[in-house]
Amino acid sequence: MFDRVAILDWSASGVPKMGKDSIWIGVSDASGTTSRNIATRAAAEAAILALAQEAIHSGKRLLLGADLNFGAPAGLASHLTGKAEAMALWAWLAERITDDARNLNNYRAIAALMNATLPGGGPFWGNGSKAEIEGLSRTKPALPDWLAEHRKCDQQSKAEGLSPKTLWQLAGAGAVGAQSLLGMPMLHRLRASLGGDCAVWPFEPIEGKAIVIAEIYAAFIAPDVKALEARGKVRDAAEVELLSSALWTVGQSDRLAPLFDIDADPALLREEGWTLGTGHGPALRAAIPASQLPPRLRDDCFAMPQGVAWVPVDEALDRLKSALSPVTGSETLQTAAACGRILASDCIARRSNPPRPNSAVDGYGFAHSSTKEGVNRLPLVAGRAAAGRPFEGAVPPGHAVRILTGAILPEGVDTVVLEEDCATDSASVTFDGPVKPRANTRKAGEDVVEGAVALTAGHRLRAPDLALLSALGIGEVAVHRPLRVGVLSTGDEIIAAPDRPALPHQIYDANRPMLLSLIAQWGHEAVDLGHAPDRPAVITGKLDRAAREVDVVLTSGGASAGDEDHVSRLLREEGTLSSWRIAMKPGRPLALALWKGVPVIGLPGNPVAALVCALIFGRPALSKLAGGDWTAPQGFTVPAAFSKSKKPGRREYLRARINAEGAAEVFASEGSGRISGLSWADGIVELPDGAAEITPGTPVRYLPYASFGLT
Repeated sequence: MFDRVAILDWSASGVPKMGKDSIWIGVSDASGTTSRNIATRAAAEAAILALAQEAIHSGKRLLLGADLNFGAPAGLASHLTGKAEAMALWAWLAERITDDARNLNNYRAIAALMNATLPGGGPFWGNGSKAEIEGLSRTKPALPDWLAEHRKCDQQSKAEGLSPKTLWQLAGAGAVGAQSLLGMPMLHRLRASLGGDCAVWPFEPIEGKAIVIAEIYAAFIAPDVKALEARGKVRDAAEVELLSSALWTVGQSDRLAPLFDIDADPALLREEGWTLGTGHGPALRAAIPASQLPPRLRDDCFAMPQGVAWVPVDEALDRLKSALSPVTGSETLQTAAACGRILASDCIARRSNPPRPNSAVDGYGFAHSSTKEGVNRLPLVAGRAAAGRPFEGAVPPGHAVRILTGAILPEGVDTVVLEEDCATDSASVTFDGPVKPRANTRKAGEDVVEGAVALTAGHRLRAPDLALLSALGIGEVAVHRPLRVGVLSTGDEIIAAPDRPALPHQIYDANRPMLLSLIAQWGHEAVDLGHAPDRPAVITGKLDRAAREVDVVLTSGGASAGDEDHVSRLLREEGTLSSWRIAMKPGRPLALALWKGVPVIGLPGNPVAALVCALIFGRPALSKLAGGDWTAPQGFTVPAAFSKSKKPGRREYLRARINAEGAAEVFASEGSGRISGLSWADGIVELPDGAAEITPGTPVRYLPYASFGLT
């Protein structure tokens, strides 16, 4: 646990500098996140030391992350210092690097000195000064056999799709070498000043240390930095703010410990170091708080008109659809990583598919104007057209070319005849005419034309969609952040888990695992808010936690108007509540509310009613809140395999399954507590609002579980 996290973005500028590509320090703690820009390394070193000393004097614990290499690939430290230890390299550099209060320094000269000292030719390159420096080339040299391009942690980052720069590169976009050569002496002095209160990870044990210094890498959160930069934020400021905030958030739970748990050779770690967060980029990104507030629902969005008592199902669905809007922010993802996410904006084709006219078959291509009725013989030109290997040049009139499926039609070709319909002697091709113009060819853009809308906002991406977007050159998509749905069970009679003892008057919680599973199957992030007994203070605490952690809450139980229905009472007194009495069976009470701006859907406590309400109302509502389309189940008309005399006034949903004859049979009991019927069924039969006499063979509407996304 850390009380504060500070992130240092270092710079190798030779003059005082502010703004982009200068020094930034971001700090996150319980009070929030701040950042500051510092013009010189000397001032930044003093600021970092002051932060650390403040933490020590106040009894706080500080995690200081610095975005520079703490070590070099194995071999450098031992060849220079005689010790295979990164901190020996720090000391070696601290004795030789000069860096004054105006950023004037000699790191290039020291890099050239190392090149001259090391066997086999030095690794450092990238002389960015106007003057030539003997021993420091401007371009990349061949590495000595005993040195690697990257450290082990950098190699792992490369394997995960990132592009870490090598320590040997001192100039050019994203070069880290210069910052590291100037940063290691600073770390050496900082550690010496802090003494026993400080530990540098992974070189030293960190337990009990007030100050922990670790190497970090901003590229772990690059998409989020890019999103902030697009809104006008300086990239370096975005990096230190988001990284400090993410590490602070992770540090408030036990999720931080795995970042420090590295399974690597201790000797290698002592020499090369390790980047904190390697392999945990998704966890860091997930911990970044929203940089902008999502749209909020109106406080009165669930209100029913005065005088409305019973609401028919269709009217309730229409009202709910019009009241809801997306409550999640958006982010940009690589297309290949976006399956299951909901588009936040339309996808526009960057190129046509296919991009050029091409052949739909293996055969022979020619100009249709060169053909006639009867037997056609066309001389073959040398070469062929294949997918990925276009035919160079044009096909003269009256000639043909060998062409394969997917090949671009060469100039002079607009028609293709199927290989099986031809005879050839390798010098010419013969086939029967007439041939239809443009036969066996595909037009450019006959699938999708460049600039057209390929997929619209609100669409949930599936594997076929990724194929389409990739074919159209769309490498990134704007998607909604996954909807976080919390599930809370309430009631004194509920036992939270089946492995706990239960008294005769108590029941095990069936609704929470059912609803959490549903939410996950619907593509949302399910958050278990646990169980609360019928004590208002406990329920309030659970709802307060939910307001901080999730986008929408599903509760089960306590949504009616009885003495122990504390959920409804709390929502009415401290939130905004509208109790919808739906004209349906099962599931009459449905509580819809806002708690501190977060929508709450109160489902009935009986498991059958809870599932039916979740399928009919919860699924489309969550889809709309997540930024997706309003989802309606696909129903099928099938003959009934049961009898029932239904009274008018309420729509009824019966647990059902399709028998071997294709008819819908229903569960023996309609009781809302008969959970076995939910498992027995593979769908539900929906009976209309009015009266109905059902006998075997009567057409009924059957809604399979699969049409609700329940598998």
